[in-house]
Amino acid sequence: MLSIALPKGSLEEQTFMLFAQADLPIKKGRRQYNSIADDPRIDKIKILRPQEIPKYVEEGYFDLGISGKDCIVESGANVIEVADMPYAKTGTGKMKMIIAVPDDSIIEKPEDILVNSRVTTEFPNITKAYFDKLGIPVKVYYSYGATEAKIPEIMDVVVDLTETGETLRRNQLKIIGTVMESTTRLIANKDSWENEEKRKAIEEIKTLLLGVLEARDRVLMSMNVSKDNLEGVIEALPAMKRPTVNQLYNSDYLEVTTVVDKANVNILIPRLKEQGAEDILEMDIAKIVR
Repeated sequence: MLSIALPKGSLEEQTFMLFAQADLPIKKGRRQYNSIADDPRIDKIKILRPQEIPKYVEEGYFDLGISGKDCIVESGANVIEVADMPYAKTGTGKMKMIIAVPDDSIIEKPEDILVNSRVTTEFPNITKAYFDKLGIPVKVYYSYGATEAKIPEIMDVVVDLTETGETLRRNQLKIIGTVMESTTRLIANKDSWENEEKRKAIEEIKTLLLGVLEARDRVLMSMNVSKDNLEGVIEALPAMKRPTVNQLYNSDYLEVTTVVDKANVNILIPRLKEQGAEDILEMDIAKIVR
């Protein structure tokens, strides 16, 4: 039913992992860029550069695709943004398109950039629009990779995506501004979105993928608590809604179960123990579907 374009490169491994965890495992076919999924909603999958995917989805070569917000804006593709997908090669997937110059430059903000400065970037359309808005004429050069390496011998300014800024620092560059923020997006062709059957399939796949992403930062916690200590434990326990409390068979103890942020567990468990919680279990969650 659906044809899907998935990103090659830095997002490829994480995308395949995401689909597998969503119970939509992808198998690579005989040809490197063709893949298949054992799911009745998916007819074909192709692995392409994320920069190409938005336009191919817009023009109907694919019903569904995954690409970055930066690629959507740069291409000018007219697509439906079905969901924000907070993942990347590392971390939460929140990227910044930044402006950087050499560490020893006197330039401290984008407005200080000199007229006719040479700017290297993989995003010429976004970059030109940004400097046009500032009213600073610059020379924009398309970069085919290793963008930061061209400074300062060949270029004066770099506009590039970064998650941590580590590569820029290693190349003795400083960030002086942010053009835009970008995250991974699930996008759909407009005609496919208007097709009732395809839209239902797209929504179902979105639910599975977002369920996995939601669960990655959460854990399920279960513990036994005496009735005398219940209120203290409940007060210490953050929850998505309210915890589930069940009476243990033939006992004065209760079982308390809830979902909490994984990042807070190292602080939470000692607090729960202080409040009288016993037999505390921490369990990974495969999906959370709201």
